[in-house]
Amino acid sequence: MNLPKKYKMKKLIAIALFSAFVSCTPGMHPEYQKNTETVKAFLKLQAEETDINAQMALVHESLEWQPAFYGTAVIGKDAFKAYVLQWQDAMEQTVYTPNNYLPGVLADTGSQDGSVRSYGKWTGIHSATGKTWELTAYHTWDFKDGKIIAGGDYFDAGGLIASLQVEEIIVE
Repeated sequence: MNLPKKYKMKKLIAIALFSAFVSCTPGMHPEYQKNTETVKAFLKLQAEETDINAQMALVHESLEWQPAFYGTAVIGKDAFKAYVLQWQDAMEQTVYTPNNYLPGVLADTGSQDGSVRSYGKWTGIHSATGKTWELTAYHTWDFKDGKIIAGGDYFDAGGLIASLQVEEIIVE
């Protein structure tokens, strides 16, 4: 089709503007999906409670983790392993049901960084008392070299533990 020159120019400008818009629209970070699968694998191993070494293989040697308990400082990989094992020893049939998995961003730029965030619900049974429990949580996982290098658990761990204690019956 032979269009007049001014229409060809308008068409070229429209294509250029559309191309610029598409190229400036942020997409998903290239590592996000892979990192989300790593998180899912980590959580599956947590629920299975059978192979702590496989779980720790997903964690970077330089891990910095924020535990859920009030006043707890950031811990490294060895302390994180003990933290995970304590949860596994204290709870049975533990399952994390995510509401979502979300891409994380750099605080200073707002740009996606490949990290993973999730809101969800934990459920399980307390080993010592047999009480069932349910807990809403928020978690973060940052990555380096395909492994979890930082993150944290954000929920009321102290409240959960207190709710699972055996109630004393006082007889007078």
